[in-house]
Amino acid sequence: MSLFCYVGHDGPEGAARRPDARPAHLEYLAPLNAAGRVRYAGPLFDEQGAPRGSLIVFEAADYAEARGIAEGDPYLARGVFERIDVFATTQVLPPVDEA
Repeated sequence: MSLFCYVGHDGPEGAARRPDARPAHLEYLAPLNAAGRVRYAGPLFDEQGAPRGSLIVFEAADYAEARGIAEGDPYLARGVFERIDVFATTQVLPPVDEA
């Protein structure tokens, strides 16, 4: 498994739609989390503390799977996210024990 992240950028109605869509978003990520593949997930905030998006760092077999996971997020389908960006990444800190 490789490490990826996706950044969901809230659209103009994102903050208003987020509360209603949150249960489906968390339910969608639950199996990935239960499998130990979510390394970090949480909202992103602007300077005033308002939600502006989300960051999810997770394991996937390849970029196609990572992109599919991001595109399947209910936050995208329900208009919380205006767009998503998916990136491959690698963990530098804290160091990963490669034993």
